[in-house]
Amino acid sequence: MDGRAIAFENRQDAGRKLARKLSERDFDDPLILALPRGGVPVAFEVAKALGAQMDLLFVKKIGAPGWPEYGIGAVVDGASPQIVLTEEIVRQIRPSPDYIEAETQRQLREIARRRSAYLGDRQPIDIAGRTVIIVDDGIATGGTVKAALKGVRKNKPRKTILAVPVAPPSALEELRGECDEIVCLYTPSPFGAVGSFYRDFDQTSDSDVISLMAQLDF
Repeated sequence: MDGRAIAFENRQDAGRKLARKLSERDFDDPLILALPRGGVPVAFEVAKALGAQMDLLFVKKIGAPGWPEYGIGAVVDGASPQIVLTEEIVRQIRPSPDYIEAETQRQLREIARRRSAYLGDRQPIDIAGRTVIIVDDGIATGGTVKAALKGVRKNKPRKTILAVPVAPPSALEELRGECDEIVCLYTPSPFGAVGSFYRDFDQTSDSDVISLMAQLDF
């Protein structure tokens, strides 16, 4: 299969294929964490196949003062939300502690708003001591996933596994030190865009996420 070939029909197909791969393993009390929105349909198929609990994992960037698109870190959702700062950039820019705290609180409010929109009053599931499988629909650069893994590990899961349908080898290599294991079905090189490996890569809507999460009864 070359780098231009279609690997998956859609996110559901990718999720089922990823689920088959993960079903070869015997996980102890797994918890599936989906990166919204695109990771949700993939993770839903995995959670169904494994009979596992599933939750959403929001990651919101903390931008530099006066330059919000330039990330200096991120806030990672959870029962105990975590701040993950890129120390090298923080040393260079030297944002004040007050600025970081204000941005953290702002992003936490946005996470709470989105969680409420998707899940109502359902609270984040505690991951301490759990085998956590973080799922997305693919990885391009890996920045968001890296922050997610760092934040999750701060909450002391038993084991952290990254599971994605497709990613470039270079990104996976950078992420190996951030988790216990990586499961990836397809690692083309050269890579391009995640969507190029899906026949249907239409945007996952808010209503799609709400519908899928409402179907979960575990």
